[in-house]
Amino acid sequence: MKVVLAAVNAKYIHSNPAVYSLRAYARKYRGEIHIAEYTINHSAEDILADLYSQKPDILAFSCYLWNIVYIRELAAQMHKLLPDTILWAGGPEVSYGAKAFLEENPYFTGVMCGEGEETFLELMDYYHGQGGHLLHDREDLRHIRGIAYLQDGIFRRTPDRPPLDMDCLPFLYEDLAPFENRIIYYESSRGCPFGCTYCLSSIEKKMRLRSFSLVKEELDFFLREKVAQVKFVDRTFNCNRRHAMDIWEYLAGHDNGVTNFHFEIAADLLTEEELRILSSMRPGLIQLEIGVQSANAGTIREIRRTMDFQKLKENVKAVKAMGNIHQHLDLIAGLPLEDYDSFAKSYQAVYEMEPDQLQLGFLKVLKGSPMHGRTGEYGMDYWDSPPYEVLKTRWLSYGELRKLKQVEEMTEVYYNSGQFSGTMQLLGREYDNPFDLYRELGEYYSARGLDGRSHSRLERYEILLAFIREKWPKKLPLYQDLLLLDLYRREKVKSRPSWARDQKLWKEEMMAFFRGEEERRQYLKDYEGFDARQMSKMAHVEIFAYPVTDKEEMERLRRAGEDGPRPNGDAGTDKAEQGDEAQTGYAVLFDYKKRNPLSRGAAEYSLGKWERGGYRDEENRRDSGFAG
Repeated sequence: MKVVLAAVNAKYIHSNPAVYSLRAYARKYRGEIHIAEYTINHSAEDILADLYSQKPDILAFSCYLWNIVYIRELAAQMHKLLPDTILWAGGPEVSYGAKAFLEENPYFTGVMCGEGEETFLELMDYYHGQGGHLLHDREDLRHIRGIAYLQDGIFRRTPDRPPLDMDCLPFLYEDLAPFENRIIYYESSRGCPFGCTYCLSSIEKKMRLRSFSLVKEELDFFLREKVAQVKFVDRTFNCNRRHAMDIWEYLAGHDNGVTNFHFEIAADLLTEEELRILSSMRPGLIQLEIGVQSANAGTIREIRRTMDFQKLKENVKAVKAMGNIHQHLDLIAGLPLEDYDSFAKSYQAVYEMEPDQLQLGFLKVLKGSPMHGRTGEYGMDYWDSPPYEVLKTRWLSYGELRKLKQVEEMTEVYYNSGQFSGTMQLLGREYDNPFDLYRELGEYYSARGLDGRSHSRLERYEILLAFIREKWPKKLPLYQDLLLLDLYRREKVKSRPSWARDQKLWKEEMMAFFRGEEERRQYLKDYEGFDARQMSKMAHVEIFAYPVTDKEEMERLRRAGEDGPRPNGDAGTDKAEQGDEAQTGYAVLFDYKKRNPLSRGAAEYSLGKWERGGYRDEENRRDSGFAG
């Protein structure tokens, strides 16, 4: 018998641990079970042709929000082409609406509901007992727990299974070949102790942990194989303090210098001891995803979320100060009791924590979640089709949600990309609430027909510059310098942007820097054997009119207001004023061979104020290290 477990992922770098777990658990049938992974970007016709070529006796689909429409269509066509192939479905998108799914898609034999490992194994036993042929009399299916099916047009659902012991689950990754250049997903626990009403994890209260002895062996495998990233899918990784401590301590002590581990945590649960362990880790060893969702206390209570916001804020800032851990903070728009102004305040509260990424998501009303049963009470309308995203609530209109979509897009482009960090940090201070900056940027894009289009990186810089020119024309030179700093932090661009002043007049001073033995020893330690000209092509020195790496001075200049900020020295305030006569400037060195492991920005060093013909002012020279 040939069985195909099919997964349609959102992106190529994703994998589907569910189908690998089913196959691993049914290991006595390993030779009969084949995995077929695709993405939603594949042509449906190509996937259909591939599945057809395999001629499976049983074809089971793993169903989620992002692929269910795709899978329904594929399954319908497969049934036409191979009517004797037995079709099953599993996953969260069908587990909580199995009756409607089977009635709308009668070519499916049934649905595996909830955890599928034991269910799938028993189904394999069942079909082997029946010679692999689909019975018209499905009476024997009633003995398999955790499934739903139609019998003579009548919906049947067998009792749910008790939660699995996590130590019974086999390790999925002995063979890493299928996961080359893809994220490895790993679970050390299942279940969630919290009851957030929008989340399906709130339904299952039983927390189960995989024994640390097993976790340690499996972590050793990842470390030994030097996989790029392991993403823990535990719903709240640190809800059991001892479990989290054991794993973090082990990773800190066995770091291979390569692998990154991703954890979803409740930041308010972090203790001083945990913070101490986190502070000792290599930059880039771990990254943290933190679901804030809202800073509105009433909203948090209404969705039955347990969170000490003040403690969360303190711990996020403590981790930020360590400088070695990437933090990704989440907000959800469309939650009950949160109107437009309240959401703007939540955005500000999270923004001020300075996360590496601020994810602005929109509520999805999931079938089976407690939120789904209260939509009438909340005046909540949402898309009837996946991903069931909210359209409006009693507190938030559709028009306001559309505005928040613009804020989301601008946050992705100008904050989460990390390409405009210096500019946006200062620009946000022009507003009482930085939310208004991203709102106005979204409106600027929309008014000029710039939204909904693909823009190059340099075009994004030019658009932001035009926005600043319109809003604060006298501060334009200040922001031109900051944008140039941000640009060179990422790469040594081949073509200088239109707003950058000519550096040719500083050529002699730059080459003198690269020829200097002291500079090699102090800054460019990985450039032995290269001459000055070669180094100047690999690293970069930029001369700015303003002390761009001095945040306090840049803030002082910003506050100079409508008179126009002026730099120290005589470099001028405007490109036209600078002309070719600027005699002083602030030099910054960018080393692209040495990068910040979190931001991937070049190492940068402030070389202080330089004088034309004198090369530099020793008193003002200082290192800024990794400021990218």
